[in-house]
Amino acid sequence: MAKICPITQKGSKVRGGYSNRTRATQFNPTGKKRSYPNLQKKKIYVPEIGKSVTLNISTKAIKTINKNGAYKTLVKAGLI
Repeated sequence: MAKICPITQKGSKVRGGYSNRTRATQFNPTGKKRSYPNLQKKKIYVPEIGKSVTLNISTKAIKTINKNGAYKTLVKAGLI
């Protein structure tokens, strides 16, 4: 399963890695590191359709659902 949130479209990023020694001395690159979004498996009840939906979504998407409502957010993302 891809590590991408279906609502916010957040995926992985490539970023620079730093060691503690790098901070103490001159610039000393340590290569690249991949960071992943904070995905959580959530079961969300949608009262408009009378069903529960299980999704693997980011924590930002959970806040969006709490603010705008489950049905509106899932329809906008094309999941319902």
